[in-house]
Amino acid sequence: MITTVIMAGGKGTRVTSISSNIPKPMIPLCGKPVLEYQIDCLKKNGLIDIIIVVGYFGQIIKDYFGDGVRFGCNISYYTETKPLGTAGALFEIKNLSDCFLLVNGDIVFDIDFNRMISFHNEKGADVTLAVHPNNHPYDSTLLVTDSNNRVIGWINKEEKRIYFKNQVNSGIHIVSLEFLKQFSFNNCLVDFDRDLLKPRIKTNNILAYHTPEYIKDMGTPERYEQVISDIVSGKVMKKNLTQKQKCVFLDRDGTINVFNNFIKKPNDFSLLNGAAEAIKIINDLGYLAIVITNQPVIARGEVDIKTLNAIHMKMESELAKSGAYIDDLFYCPHHPDKGFPGELSQYKIDCDCRKPKPGLIFEASKKYNIDLGQSYMAGDDLRDIEAGIAAGCIPVYLSELEKIKDTSVLTFENLLKFSEYLFSSKTL
Repeated sequence: MITTVIMAGGKGTRVTSISSNIPKPMIPLCGKPVLEYQIDCLKKNGLIDIIIVVGYFGQIIKDYFGDGVRFGCNISYYTETKPLGTAGALFEIKNLSDCFLLVNGDIVFDIDFNRMISFHNEKGADVTLAVHPNNHPYDSTLLVTDSNNRVIGWINKEEKRIYFKNQVNSGIHIVSLEFLKQFSFNNCLVDFDRDLLKPRIKTNNILAYHTPEYIKDMGTPERYEQVISDIVSGKVMKKNLTQKQKCVFLDRDGTINVFNNFIKKPNDFSLLNGAAEAIKIINDLGYLAIVITNQPVIARGEVDIKTLNAIHMKMESELAKSGAYIDDLFYCPHHPDKGFPGELSQYKIDCDCRKPKPGLIFEASKKYNIDLGQSYMAGDDLRDIEAGIAAGCIPVYLSELEKIKDTSVLTFENLLKFSEYLFSSKTL
């Protein structure tokens, strides 16, 4: 059985205006403390062997949860007599499972841990970190990964960022006990990221598991209020990937960014007016926002994949300035027509992923358990509409010209108007 270690010793200095006489993980949300929401989710996933690391006002936690029996779990405690950071206690706890879950005690989440554990095991990871996009990446720690999901770097909270992938370190990890055995810390302050992970990214298999599920740090009064709203609306539970998701699939060129022929470098990319605000509405409603885009510039040899990734990082960085984010992006690199100077023959094929074919929509649906019949494909080109119809989505033609007369097709002047329509009439 996998053990879960919850780090619950923090003081929560940023939320003292809410409650200053209890530990941060015990701050109530709709009548239940943060820790109880965590334990409910763990139990739902069959993770009932729990160790809670306590320090500041730790007796309050012990008195509330006891041995865990009334919560359907087995709970034990490790009490820090001095601050040991985010990882010091791990070297003092006995009888950890060979592979254990490590969770920060100040976040609210509802995720399908079975998916994450399967990912960890299938990839043979030493450590797996759950990452997700959020609406405040400029004050969050971001992970840098390669094409195989391997962590290759950090952008810490205090570090400047320009263009980045909105890939926030969530505070949820799966750790191999063998990984810990590489270190010899003893009863001292240890930072999990800076002291354990960062020094080993070149030698160990440390991976990022990307999820759009609900994970939120409620460490400021504003985020505290937002979490309460999300609990009341049901958004927290409904974002769990065991539940069918609703999605707005978005074209890129001419839908999110100004159409500028084929974009070949980040400086060519600029957001359409209202695009970030529109995507933020989609985010706030609980829909997934997933980009589906044809990028034949790869097949033509006009742009390499590294540059395309840089273009998309600029897009995510610009969206983030308005508190908006995309949950994922799928692109087709193919182009069937030949005869371009410098073209790459391996991409000159008639594929199933180039719109108007719906292959990328089906791929996203499988990955994120999406209910296509309750989802939208929005774009400014007839190929977007055809792809959406072929996938069984509701197509949205973003144009002032009503070129399609089918009454099943919604026609709006732009993405912002469509998002406002969602806001007024559609929620999860």
